[in-house]
Order: sequence, then structure tokens, then C-alpha cells
Amino acid sequence: MPELHGGRRLDQPLLGRRRIEFDPDGFANGAEKLARYLGTGRYLGIQTVIVVAWIGLNIVSWRLQWDPYPFILLNLAFSTQAAYAAPLILLAQNRQDDRDRIALDEDRRRAERTKADTEYLARELAALRIAVGEVATRDYLRGELEKISAQLDEALGTKKPSRRR
Repeated sequence: MPELHGGRRLDQPLLGRRRIEFDPDGFANGAEKLARYLGTGRYLGIQTVIVVAWIGLNIVSWRLQWDPYPFILLNLAFSTQAAYAAPLILLAQNRQDDRDRIALDEDRRRAERTKADTEYLARELAALRIAVGEVATRDYLRGELEKISAQLDEALGTKKPSRRR
């Protein structure tokens, strides 16, 4: 029998303890949105205004000087931002690469189908051209009928003028 530890059994799950549910796709979508935002001019403009205000307040105001000249706190903020932004951007790039790979495979399959359809239609067109070449045309039939008519006229002894053009 399992041992009791503090009045509870070790082979039983804890009741009432909730686990944090983690949605990897939701996190990745959020990372893509953040990566897209970090690459915009709007974000760079806002960040520039904040940095200029930070430095300006720390240089001009003697009372509010919370981060003196080497601006170590500002460097720490940038380092923290870079430490979080870089993996999120890489995650977004990997997902984009996956989407590009899937789209490329789909394009290849579509191109192969199109090529196969084109080759099939070319073969069918060639077969139709050959078949049409073997079919009697109107001029051919007219010529044959005139020959038969001339032969009948000779056999019957009546001669009609030919209507050749």
C-alpha cells in the first residue's frame, strides 16, 4: 500500500489543484503578432520617443534622476527586451518557413497536375488531328461523286458538262 505523506496518498492526484493549460498555437500566433509589431515603424517611433524621454529626464532633472549617465537601467531594459523578442521572432520565422514549405509543395503538386493535363490535352489534340486527316472532306466527296457521275454518264451514254471549279 502506498505510503501516506502528510495525510494523503501518493498514488492519488491532488484534487482541486488546477494545471495551467497551454495552447502552443495560440502562443505562436501571439508571437507572430508581436514579431510583426516589433518590425513596424510605429513601434520604432514609440521606442525612440521613450528612450529620448528617458535620457532627457535623467540628464535634465536632478530630482528625477533614477538612472544616472551610463543609463544602466535602460541597458537592462533593452537587454530584457532583446532576450524575449529574439526567440519570439525566431518562432515566427519558423512558422512562416513551415507555411512557405507547405505552399511550395502545393504549388509543385498543382504544377505537376497542370503539366499532366497539358500533356494529355496535347495527345488528345494530336489524335484528333490524325482522325480529322482520315475523315473525308467536302471537297474530297464532291470530287469522288463527280468521278462516279462521269463514269455513270459514260456507261449510260449521256454526257453532262462537268461542274469543276
